[in-house]
Amino acid sequence: MKKLLLPILLLLISTAFLPRQITWVAIGDSITYLNDHKDETGNRVTKGYLTLIKEKYPDVEYINQGHNGWTSVNIAEKIEALNLVKADVYTVFLGTNDWWQGKSLGTISDYQNATGTGTVFGSFKVITNKLKTLNPDAQVILITPMQRGDFVYINNSKNNAYGSYKPKKEQTLEQFANAIVEIGKLENYQVMDLYHESGITPDNMVNFKRLKDPKTGEYKNYTYPEYVNIPFDPEKDEYPYPAEASNMTYDGLHPSDKGYEIIANMLIDKLKGLK
Repeated sequence: MKKLLLPILLLLISTAFLPRQITWVAIGDSITYLNDHKDETGNRVTKGYLTLIKEKYPDVEYINQGHNGWTSVNIAEKIEALNLVKADVYTVFLGTNDWWQGKSLGTISDYQNATGTGTVFGSFKVITNKLKTLNPDAQVILITPMQRGDFVYINNSKNNAYGSYKPKKEQTLEQFANAIVEIGKLENYQVMDLYHESGITPDNMVNFKRLKDPKTGEYKNYTYPEYVNIPFDPEKDEYPYPAEASNMTYDGLHPSDKGYEIIANMLIDKLKGLK
């Protein structure tokens, strides 16, 4: 009997000191999605924020629930079809597409009263309710959208959008970021406020935007805010962000390796059980 107990005891002691595996479901839009689709960045990205955290903490297992172009409204409407699983940690990184697509932000009362997917506040309630049913003890981290420069999609210049320096449909991107902060306070969730605290701004989004000088027709590198008033014709002009234009982003919106490192480092500080 003693011979049998000894190996069992040794096994229990050894497993007690093994690091605990952490399951992380990352819900988001293209900024999350591109972590595992680097070919869609023109291979300008080598490691997204999920990969960076996984490499540093091998006991973290992530599930990428990033959906290209999706809003919080899309996520909420399709929440039961996403096959979300029970996890130790959920991050919710949404809002930039809601702003650009002109989704109604609503008010905190839409969240409190669970008014549904007609507003962003109501949509976030659908999402957080689902996470609570999956694991009421999970750590939930809300991530605000980053500020934006002028976006031009690397694979199709016709897909472009102006930056967060001006409103869209009478709503500012900062209002969407503030809404997520407000939800975090209400739910006592941690909030990673990229909009206000990351240091990523239109000034450093890109090093320059290469555009035709309206007077001479010659290409010139314009920095923010000068490029705001220079026209870009996706039908005729060259792609305005050559590789050397990359700074915090490579296309005015999506993080470069440098930008992803900032996101990863901020998130590591929030994640429980890593240190």
